[in-house]
Amino acid sequence: MSLSAKPAARQHAIHIEQLRKSYSEPAAGDVHYIIKDVDLVIKGGEFFVLLGPSGCGKSTLLNMIAGFVSKSGGHLRVDNIEVDKPGRDRAVVFQQADSSLFPWLTVRENVEFGLRMKKVAKAERQSLSSRYIKLVGLDGHEDKFPKALSGGMKQRVQLARVLANDPAILLMDEPFGALDAMTRRTMQKELVQIWRETHKTVIFVTHDIQEALLLGERIGIMSVGPSSNITDIYDNTLPFPRDVASPEFYALYSRIQSHFEE
Repeated sequence: MSLSAKPAARQHAIHIEQLRKSYSEPAAGDVHYIIKDVDLVIKGGEFFVLLGPSGCGKSTLLNMIAGFVSKSGGHLRVDNIEVDKPGRDRAVVFQQADSSLFPWLTVRENVEFGLRMKKVAKAERQSLSSRYIKLVGLDGHEDKFPKALSGGMKQRVQLARVLANDPAILLMDEPFGALDAMTRRTMQKELVQIWRETHKTVIFVTHDIQEALLLGERIGIMSVGPSSNITDIYDNTLPFPRDVASPEFYALYSRIQSHFEE
């Protein structure tokens, strides 16, 4: 199946218009914007990367899409429904898996936790958890507790749990930032494969240009804050798996790097 024919591509689109988030300093009475006048359309089923320096508002924008942070102005819609709270159609994968896994539950029990809360029958829970544990490459580790897992394995558990709950949209906030270089590269490859198999809409936050190029179909460049917005969007048509040593990869890397050198 070609990427253009993905069944999710007609739905779960995200429309952002003149989106703003501000905070005030009471003493001064002035309004200070974290992000200001962001306009963006993310197509259903695409892999979109938010790229920018630390502190530019990437995570704030992601958390607004998740419904964790309220907007100060503008519009943010998923399937033409204004976002004003978290929803089951959106799930977040955080940078630190330790904070999201239950240490007293096994890998399988962690993956099944959301399904249990939704009162899914035991047989179906086991079938779904087995499917996603296998999908993230954790076969044979079902009965281990988080303390027995490496950092990369914990991130796999977090991802499997999110996928088992079947959200339409995955919001990923620098999920591989704490991993060593080799584990990070493995997880990047596996994430691309999972995305192509599940047809989810993915929004991925990073400050790493190479990571953005390895993963994204489109890459949105965020300006330095405050009052950050998306200044440029690059289409990344390089074929998967992407080769960091190719001339095409290097050329696109150099174009994007020039934004941050300025």
